[in-house]
Amino acid sequence: MPQKPITIPDAVRQLLAIVELLRQSYKTQKKQFTLDGRLVGDIGEVLAEEAYDIKLFEDIQKHHDATASDGRLVQIKATMQKNLTFPVDHIPLYYIGIQIHSDGTFSEVFNGPGALAWEAVKNRKPTKTNLHSVSVSALSKLNAKVAPADRIPKRALTLRSSGTPAGKPAAAP
Repeated sequence: MPQKPITIPDAVRQLLAIVELLRQSYKTQKKQFTLDGRLVGDIGEVLAEEAYDIKLFEDIQKHHDATASDGRLVQIKATMQKNLTFPVDHIPLYYIGIQIHSDGTFSEVFNGPGALAWEAVKNRKPTKTNLHSVSVSALSKLNAKVAPADRIPKRALTLRSSGTPAGKPAAAP
């Protein structure tokens, strides 16, 4: 019998339970086993595609992850922590940053032109990782300055098989 596909909220809850087991098992090493990195980025891209009027590229593209229905190129960044990343070597045309919560919902941190998000890092020196770390609070302040016409529009909410609205952003913590 084929297995029913898992929803992102259900997967996030299960992954966090595993992280907690690892933390308890390896207390002496003081490891946090955070879910940031590629896994969180992939989850964030899927959540963004469900919530915003964008289509993810099938293959990894340099500088952008998706295109909006009107042709605007979008880079998506996600975190489960208090910082997002912003590229050192380019300014994406549009930038969506989200903070994923432990229940699988997310809050929009930034949605607008990459040039405006770049304001948070413009005076910084390049890094070895080619990414700047930017606090969620700094990007949220810049997000308040984005004109409605400069935002990537959200999709109409649809219900997922779990009964939760797909892409429904949670209220800010």
